[in-house]
Amino acid sequence: MIHTHIAEILCVKPKTKKTKKTKTMEEDVKNKKTKKTMKIEGEIVVMKKNLLDFKDTMASLLDRIHELLGRRVSLHLISSLQPDLANEKRGRLGKAAHLEKWVTKIKTSVTAEETAFGVTFDWDESMGPPAAFVIKNHHRSQFYLKSLTLRNFPGGEGGAIHFVCNSWIYPSHRYRSDRVFFSNQAYLPSETPELVKELREQELKNLRGEEKGGELKEWDRVYDYAYYNDLGAPDKGPDSARPVLGGSLEFPYPRRGKTGRKPTKSDPKSESRLALLNLNIYVPRDERFSHVKFSDFLAYALKSVTQVLVPEIASLCDKTINEFDSFEDVFHLYDGSIKLANGHTISKLRDIIPWEMFRELVRNDGERFLKFPLPDVLKQSRSAWRTDEEFAREMLAGLNPVVISRLKDFPPKSNLDSAKYGNQNSSIREEHIEPHMNGTSVKEALEQNKLFILDHHDALMPYLTRINSTNTKTYATRTLLLLQEDGTLKPLAIELSLPHAQGESHGSVSKIFTPSEKGVEGTVWQLAKAYAAVNDSGYHQLISHWLQTHAVIEPFIIASNRQLSVVHPIYKLLHPHFRDTMNINALARHVLINSDGVVERTVFPSRYAMEMSSSIYKSWVFTDQALPKDLLKRGVAVEDPSSDNGVKLLIEDYPFAVDGLEIWSAIKTWVTEYCSFYYKNDRTVQTDTEIQSWWTELRTEGHGDIQHESWWPSMQTRDDLIETCTIIIWIASALHAAVNFGQYPYAGFLPNRPTVSRRFMPEPGTKEYTELEESEEVAFLKTITPQLQTLLGISIIEILSMHSTDEIYLGQRDSPNWTADDEPLEAFKRLGKSLEVIENNIIRRNNDKRLKNRTGPVNIPYTLLYPNTTDYTREGGLTGKGIPNSVSI
Repeated sequence: MIHTHIAEILCVKPKTKKTKKTKTMEEDVKNKKTKKTMKIEGEIVVMKKNLLDFKDTMASLLDRIHELLGRRVSLHLISSLQPDLANEKRGRLGKAAHLEKWVTKIKTSVTAEETAFGVTFDWDESMGPPAAFVIKNHHRSQFYLKSLTLRNFPGGEGGAIHFVCNSWIYPSHRYRSDRVFFSNQAYLPSETPELVKELREQELKNLRGEEKGGELKEWDRVYDYAYYNDLGAPDKGPDSARPVLGGSLEFPYPRRGKTGRKPTKSDPKSESRLALLNLNIYVPRDERFSHVKFSDFLAYALKSVTQVLVPEIASLCDKTINEFDSFEDVFHLYDGSIKLANGHTISKLRDIIPWEMFRELVRNDGERFLKFPLPDVLKQSRSAWRTDEEFAREMLAGLNPVVISRLKDFPPKSNLDSAKYGNQNSSIREEHIEPHMNGTSVKEALEQNKLFILDHHDALMPYLTRINSTNTKTYATRTLLLLQEDGTLKPLAIELSLPHAQGESHGSVSKIFTPSEKGVEGTVWQLAKAYAAVNDSGYHQLISHWLQTHAVIEPFIIASNRQLSVVHPIYKLLHPHFRDTMNINALARHVLINSDGVVERTVFPSRYAMEMSSSIYKSWVFTDQALPKDLLKRGVAVEDPSSDNGVKLLIEDYPFAVDGLEIWSAIKTWVTEYCSFYYKNDRTVQTDTEIQSWWTELRTEGHGDIQHESWWPSMQTRDDLIETCTIIIWIASALHAAVNFGQYPYAGFLPNRPTVSRRFMPEPGTKEYTELEESEEVAFLKTITPQLQTLLGISIIEILSMHSTDEIYLGQRDSPNWTADDEPLEAFKRLGKSLEVIENNIIRRNNDKRLKNRTGPVNIPYTLLYPNTTDYTREGGLTGKGIPNSVSI
């Protein structure tokens, strides 16, 4: 095969020099005596494909042959002062320059390696400083272009002009127009040099892909919108079909990135899916993981493939493989993993596993299957997780600290439509909770802002009949809590509700459970807490995590690339916070949130999971995502004009909120300083054509199903822009970190955060109740997530909780030359200093023994919002700290 390709190349005559003089050459001759030519030395940094693209040795060899035959990588600088004679709206092109020593320097390697090349330009001084350059790749394969730096250029920043590129360059025949890169100087549209304006506009047109139809290919650079119509597989049958999310009043949803795949045969509204193990889902190439990130993420694919193997594993193992018989069995997952039946079983498992790299699933000791790291929640004690104090503390400092709210009315009321759902108000009364309130009455506690609630009732009740028609058997829950004098929360009661047996219009039927430590009552209370935890786990994964960070941020990424030029200051501000998000979301649609995917297999709403998240999206409000407003809306804070953020916490020891407000303040200060440099007044925002197009498209297309909501900012003031950008950065960085990286530390031990309940609370006189009386552990474990789903669930959240080794954290950038403007660079340094101060504050608070919610009975210091700005060792894995810039996992 390789000889055929070489022969094809050798049979083609090398390109000869142009014989027909262009207008530019004629002008050069005309001005030969007067023009002054200078040589500009430059350095260009690239990275070739490597082993992670399945070692393209042939392409590397053919690239060398192309070099020898004159088909090289060429660059043309573009003048900022002299127009091109063929198109006076564009700057004049300089002479072609080529990368030097490609044949001897570039190589295909096992690791992702950067290579720096010299490049020399002949440049007419009268053309002024170059504002951009064109690059053409005449090789057979693509390479990653990181940067171009022009050295010792008169008038340049420190004698240098920087072009930060970070883009894959495919062979030129793959593109309809030239690849253009601009210098790192930021420009508002109205301030763009005249000879750059058309290039700026053309580049945005290319990214919008307005003339591109059909399935998008890896070299296409198209950002466009699509509905979530790729979750189901209707061609497999009705059980695998799922409703289209987005584009309707019934199922509104944020938009995702377009792939252009063909519709399914049985449903023209649904998009066809790739094979499960094919991870080559289209996202624009520059949105894909880096080589290092992809290497880390191969472990994710390794774990995900277990969903294919689950039936085979179940058939090969002993009868009780799907049940834990005791907590000790669960502990063995971390101590020594699951013992397989015999050597023959191991041999069969290895035959099932299709690729050598997936044999990581069966450890090399030949006896144990899927050994997991010990979750933080078990490191100090194997029983502390069961305490009421820890159960309540995790609502403030666990993996879902964004739901708890202050109880304003007693009994708790429902906001569901009573005409459709009947009476859904709570059945909890004073006599249920006052015996546990440390001598305080309900009336006093309400007046003193001491009562709080974890309320999942209204979110779940409309779906509960359908959810319980599956293997799941669960309730809609309300948990009431008392804020005590020492700052901790005390659970008072848990309400478990089901739709009325005569139909949902008849209201709900509820049971109330109150704290107890001993006997069968104590076991029943532990089960009640488990049902509440199941609700919270599902809500966390589908709403707090997926919907409110991953899904809502993707339209901002698409709109920014379609409407904001790379030289726009707001693009430069936001771009780091979009890294890897489209790629991880595409993979999530492929293996996590799809029909019969990991989420449906391991989280209680099952096949109704994404449909339920659509119903919650109806009440999503962009402006309420600002942390101070979120805290006020949930009633856990009150307005306080004297404080930095305008709010005062009612739970003073609320680790997520305390640390989060400091992070929010640092982000907002940085955004304010940055935006104020470019926008001197409101008029500048109003006349910024790209900002106005961006904001209009974001609302009408990206979040089109809720475009008419009155709460959208009008984007007519600088304050609108500052608040909007602050919210975007907060969601993508700190909010996602808070709800993502605590998953394995807390939910890696699934009894602490069960995701499924398989049977209802046992009733006295039943076999299940007798079992509960005889063995608390057996009853508990038979109620929550079974063994195989546990294996699948914790293997996934282990990967989702890991930091990549190439993570870029809040306060860091991938290049020090991301802008040429000094004041924004200085403001960014101040952000870094602020984050260092916050790190020290967090350490101090975690060491303060008076703040009991900072560590709790399980002794896990709260570090999920620890910025980690000074960690330059690129520590990856289950660190439990650090705020990545973006939703990157």
